[in-house]
Amino acid sequence: MRRKQRYAALPLFAALRDERLPPRVRLGFMPAFAFFVMAFGDLNRYLLRKEPAPDPHQARVNAHTREDDHHWPWFLEELEKLGWSRDTTFTEALRALWSDDTHRCRLLMYELCAIVDTADGVERLAIVEAIEETGNVLFALTTRLAGEVQAQTGRELRYMGAHHVALENGHMQNGEHALLIGIGLDAAKRRRCVAPVDRVFDAFDAWTHEAAREIGRLAAPPALQETP
Repeated sequence: MRRKQRYAALPLFAALRDERLPPRVRLGFMPAFAFFVMAFGDLNRYLLRKEPAPDPHQARVNAHTREDDHHWPWFLEELEKLGWSRDTTFTEALRALWSDDTHRCRLLMYELCAIVDTADGVERLAIVEAIEETGNVLFALTTRLAGEVQAQTGRELRYMGAHHVALENGHMQNGEHALLIGIGLDAAKRRRCVAPVDRVFDAFDAWTHEAAREIGRLAAPPALQETP
């Protein structure tokens, strides 16, 4: 997919491959990704899912959402394991989640909600596939880093590591990609499927630059780092 190839070439993923940086620094953007991770369950449960399903394509989307709506506990588990769940107040946590430094993370989720809102079953399948492709790019790299962290600490990272990737690969093995390709679409309908896919990649693209800046901040010498 042309968009996936362009996406994989963005600076964030170069930073994740930069072996000059310690694994924890390269994974250090993840706390700032919390808004998206926590809202992703809601996106699946309340927006992508439609009950009762009006057509077989929506039924397939519904099945997918049941596999993807409960990953956030693994993320919380990792915040604890990596020492990123430091003592704070509720108001400080809210300020961090809604800060200017993380606004692209929030806009990413808001945009996905807008894209899904008016989409039919076939279009939602295309949207789900696009989201999966962005995840494949990200988690293929975080899995390697999570493995390094586990080797150093003995602590498994299920969200950023192999556990999550194995489930995502299972989606592909279950034939979702082949199902989408096999749907007969006329030219007009194909355009209506391509348009939201492009919007998905555009939204993720914008977020990656915010994440890359966070890695850059963490990688800077302590004297040059901004106060959190």
